Amino acid sequence: MPSTTRPLRRMGFLTIGLFDGADPGKGHESTLEIIELGERLGFDSAWVRHRHLQYGISSPVAVLAAASQRTSRIELGTAVIPLGWENPLRLAEDLATVDLLSGGRLNPGVSVGPPMHYAQVKEALYPDTADSEDFGYERVRRLLDFVRGKPATDFSGVEGFEATRRQPHIEFSSDVVQPHSPGLGRRLWYGGGSLGSARWAGEHAMNFLTSSVVKAEDPEGPYDFAEIQRAQIREFRAHHPDGEAARVSQGLVVIPTDSATPEQRARYEAYAARRLPRTTAPQGPARLLFAPDIVGTSAEIAERLHAHAGFREVDEAAFALPFDFEHEDYVQILTDMAAHLGPALGRLPGSAA
Repeated sequence: MPSTTRPLRRMGFLTIGLFDGADPGKGHESTLEIIELGERLGFDSAWVRHRHLQYGISSPVAVLAAASQRTSRIELGTAVIPLGWENPLRLAEDLATVDLLSGGRLNPGVSVGPPMHYAQVKEALYPDTADSEDFGYERVRRLLDFVRGKPATDFSGVEGFEATRRQPHIEFSSDVVQPHSPGLGRRLWYGGGSLGSARWAGEHAMNFLTSSVVKAEDPEGPYDFAEIQRAQIREFRAHHPDGEAARVSQGLVVIPTDSATPEQRARYEAYAARRLPRTTAPQGPARLLFAPDIVGTSAEIAERLHAHAGFREVDEAAFALPFDFEHEDYVQILTDMAAHLGPALGRLPGSAA
């Protein structure tokens, strides 16, 4: 399976949606404005992160419901919803509802594992079942089944009873999650960073979200982020029924500076430099390996991406916006991505199929 540089067919962006705890509405409005800007600039997709008990979007499905009413074309995704915080059946209902409201533009991305800081939050989150909750792939499988229309119960039919003395009340019950959005099951993504998660996602016919973080699973190394990511993408496609046509999206942090002011360029470069040490070796017990942020002109970024073994395997990208920049910075970065980086990567507006 040779590596080839593929023209970029779909280009999106990812935002964490930070806000000030003293004025959270302003930050949420800023996120919605950024998504609206993305549509005007011709991006194919906009993705939001998911944060609990932090000053970032805690309810991406609700935010995307609002975004669906302020946009008409751009696809809307989550990258990702950690299912350890969710009830799969309830989440399936919410996802289907927003997908219908958006006209079939929702791309839910999910992941598994215990909630972050679980020891501190488990009594609030699962006071009666904290020690028996399953945070593995079974939680994803349940969500897949519910979204794809498999029965959630063995009961369906009509119930009638006398609601008042004069008028009977009739309820119609379904054995599958309602509303049902038929195309949503093909637009579910798994956010993974290991060979095992890539394999599982492929076997279950999901799409695969890669990011700027992978697991360095070989304790002996070498620790080449791009090569590790390429191996995971190939593992995913080797086990997916669509093979080479299976969808993969990459989410590196790239910061084009074509129209940036000198002050912005200096700040962007300092941001990337502060984060560079974590890219030299695996971090923590999970052995997470981070990709360097890429700062430069669109031509410089395109040259580095074309040489990136992981990027060479994909034709979709959702570039991650830095966490703590100002609204004006995001406007500049997105404008340069649309005007300069996309064409440098071979993408033409409206090229998504």
